Amino acid sequence: MDGEESPAATALSTTTATTTTTSAAAQKETGTGTGTGTGAWFDVSREAPRFAGEQSAFEFQHRLVDAASGSAVSRVINAGRGNPNFLLTTVRDAFAQLLLFATFVAESGEGLPRGLKVRPDKRGIAKKLQDWLHKNSSSNGSAFLSSAISFIHEKLDLEADDIVFELFDAAQGDYYPVPPQMLPMTELIVRQYLNSVLFHNHPPLGTFSLFATEGATAAMIYLFNTLKVNHILAPGDKVAIITPIFSPYLEIPGLSENGFTPVYLSCQESLGWQLGPEEIAKLRDTSIKALFEVNPGNPSSYSMSRQTVTQIAQVIREHNPNLIVISDCVYANFVDEFHSLLHEIPQNVIGVYSFSKYFGVTGWRLGVVMVHQNTVLDTMIAQLPDEQRKQLAARYRIITPKPDKLRFMARLQSDSRCLALGHTAGLSGPQQAIMGLFALHELLDEKCSYRNAILGILRERWNNLHKGLGVTPPDTPSLTRYYALLNIAHLAEDKHGKEFATWLVQHTSLFGFLKLLAERHFTVCLPGTKFAGPDWSIRVSVANVCAEECTQIGSNIVQLLAYMAHRHATDSHLLGDLDE
Repeated sequence: MDGEESPAATALSTTTATTTTTSAAAQKETGTGTGTGTGAWFDVSREAPRFAGEQSAFEFQHRLVDAASGSAVSRVINAGRGNPNFLLTTVRDAFAQLLLFATFVAESGEGLPRGLKVRPDKRGIAKKLQDWLHKNSSSNGSAFLSSAISFIHEKLDLEADDIVFELFDAAQGDYYPVPPQMLPMTELIVRQYLNSVLFHNHPPLGTFSLFATEGATAAMIYLFNTLKVNHILAPGDKVAIITPIFSPYLEIPGLSENGFTPVYLSCQESLGWQLGPEEIAKLRDTSIKALFEVNPGNPSSYSMSRQTVTQIAQVIREHNPNLIVISDCVYANFVDEFHSLLHEIPQNVIGVYSFSKYFGVTGWRLGVVMVHQNTVLDTMIAQLPDEQRKQLAARYRIITPKPDKLRFMARLQSDSRCLALGHTAGLSGPQQAIMGLFALHELLDEKCSYRNAILGILRERWNNLHKGLGVTPPDTPSLTRYYALLNIAHLAEDKHGKEFATWLVQHTSLFGFLKLLAERHFTVCLPGTKFAGPDWSIRVSVANVCAEECTQIGSNIVQLLAYMAHRHATDSHLLGDLDE
């Protein structure tokens, strides 16, 4: 794009390949032939220590990192976390320029010490920014910021002073966000961005109300709280979960403060990680009150097919019309074909989107909750028994004289700050300012330069991983290639025969395999079982490691299987760390 750095420079891959020659010290630690060392915390025998089944995938990851780090190798290949190692710098540059302008334009008052200024008047602020950007035109961020303001003025029909004042005032964070739900211009921009990403610029009829949150994590916490407070969900209620899925969504229902009863809907690898008709039919059960999904999937990396989405929507319409769907769509940017329940049955769906993965901003905590204007949630609350409606009226009267008219989204926003502090709710101004800028970057990128660069990076890494494994990489428009869910049992049979694969599954554990992968090859991957994936599957975060390391990960897995197959064939007792 004009005035911006090249996509290759914008989407940075910052890691380097790592040599994984096993050192003598590391061999000692792995207990090769002795079964000692770090094997004490986790052995490879089938009867794994009990904590392995209780700890989350990400707590288990810390153990693997510790095991891999206790070696002479300077750097571990950590493909456990989903944090990407690419990031968009142009918007960060623009935000920095916005902050510098805010400090420049603030007015010095008579008698005030240096560094203390007064908030400026809105009149003429756009001309002042234009002059500032002209003086700093060598910056990529300045060129982008100028284009962004012109876009807002032309497409959203807003006055230039209003645009600039909301942007710079939010960036400097000198006021509470007003309204707390979302800054007006930011909501308009982000809604247009989401219409592009989630609906290919053909959104369903009606409007989605947006609530800016501290990432998708905060969104989920707020949602579960307000759904419980308003008697939409209660302890003991059945909640359906489409698996495999991001592991916290498996853990949240069972927490003592929730006490939900999970009903698992299992996607099948043989179906391209889609749900079969018998799984979808489970949603006919009206005792199931909610459905949790990540679409496109984590860890599968596949998005739902049009057929799957249509069938789920049909069952909900015809058999379970009050079912609430909580849809995490953070990976929608990464697929060429995206089909969503948000489009098919918007009144039933609460959408949760995060900017974190696509723009490389996990540390900024930028998320959005989407609720349709015709949501069934408002109807369900209005139809609650009298006693429950009276209780809710008493609760929400603190913020409105007409609590019965309060919509779900307003309840969500107020509940996010324990109601009484609802007037100070909302995502901080600086977070909302940069969120709007990230959304504008995508809207301005008509040639999809940034997206194409990101997808190219992931495709190269994906292909390299499978090259290292010695297998053909899957290739379909529904793939994100953000993660790879690898079936180690299938790979073992392909490389060393069915007898070895059967022994591997029956006499060793996946957790122990991952421990050896960390200790011997300094490579950290997560167990797919923690995501309700197949028993002998592992998740590789392709987004978190460079292309060369992806090749090495695949090679390391193959080498470890070869090592285990050799020891199995030559020694009935194998290793002390492989046999009970």
